[in-house]
Amino acid sequence: MAHEPLEGIRVLDLASILAGPLAAMLLGDFGAEVIKVEHPRGDSIRSHGESKQGHGLLWKMVGRNKRAITLDLSKAEGADLLLRLVERSDVLVENFRPGVMERWNLGYERLRERNPRLVMLRATGFGQFGPYAKRPGFGTLAEAMSGFAAITGEPDGPPTLPPFGLADGIAGLAGAMAVMFALYHRDARAGGGQVVDLAIVEPMLTILGAQPTVFDQLGIVAKRSGNRSKNNAPRNTYKTLDGRWVAISTSANTIAERVMRLVGHPEVIDRPWFASGSGRAGHVDELDAMVGEWIAQRSTDEVIRAFDEAGAAVAPIYDIAQVMEDPQYRALSSIITLDDEDLGPLRMQNVMLRLLETPGRVRFAGRRLGQDNEAILGGELGLSPQELERLRAAGVTT
Repeated sequence: MAHEPLEGIRVLDLASILAGPLAAMLLGDFGAEVIKVEHPRGDSIRSHGESKQGHGLLWKMVGRNKRAITLDLSKAEGADLLLRLVERSDVLVENFRPGVMERWNLGYERLRERNPRLVMLRATGFGQFGPYAKRPGFGTLAEAMSGFAAITGEPDGPPTLPPFGLADGIAGLAGAMAVMFALYHRDARAGGGQVVDLAIVEPMLTILGAQPTVFDQLGIVAKRSGNRSKNNAPRNTYKTLDGRWVAISTSANTIAERVMRLVGHPEVIDRPWFASGSGRAGHVDELDAMVGEWIAQRSTDEVIRAFDEAGAAVAPIYDIAQVMEDPQYRALSSIITLDDEDLGPLRMQNVMLRLLETPGRVRFAGRRLGQDNEAILGGELGLSPQELERLRAAGVTT
């Protein structure tokens, strides 16, 4: 097997739910050695969501490819051990409130004294400075304050939040990308280490498109529109004869033409407003009625087959059970099976980016709390069994 892209890079993951650990997970997926550093009581992500036999299933996924040690960083001996690990690491990921690491004498200036090449990813809700910097910052707040919730939901309904960590997930992706930018600067441009200040609100704001520019130039504030789009139509979810749902998109004019021919209404194609997405969006009720009526008279399989034959864009709306059985996901190996030491065969998402020459891989699922204390604190840092036992008794480790 070819070397993994990040082989030789060591990451210290001090972060908890959820953006920081996801960023560290993504780095580990591509070969970085990730050491999860937890308080002796354990990261709360271990008990977040469903569990089986006492093992958190979200942790099994987010903790994958990470060796696990415990240190109480608020204690001097715990902080000193972390500094010894910093000396031999490339990246440190943390998401404490601004000022906490400094209170423990573990701010970036202290870390850089021990390792000038260290890249430090600091993930917080609102960034390291500004009037909200020291507020608790969770993804839900970013989804609310970024403008996302305000435009999500039905026009006559309340603002809607996603039922999973959307803002954290996007911030995790952005954080891993930012770390790679910093490592490239360090290694390819002969630079040094640096701080990456990741405010979870900002990646969420970025993916919302041109809303700030539209407001600046036109004074338009986007409103909730349900599953419809302001940019094109028909674009919605539609119920089939057998009670399932499909989604269609017509972002390209050619696709919109194919859809309307397929559903038996080619006459609308020649109308002046049909030639642009925004023009079609202005006639969304008319187009949705035509498409919805045609779909409601056919089974899901019939709809999918007809759209495929017509070269139009459609997809069934899946729940996770259907995702797990879909032939395309199977062909891509999007879901893999691990032999987990706690739960046996365990399925989870594969590495999401497919590098054909240097692919990433999932080597193991999330490990037990402090499982690698002896190997890392003892074997690597040279602590004797007696010293480890003393640290356990003092609550520095487990």
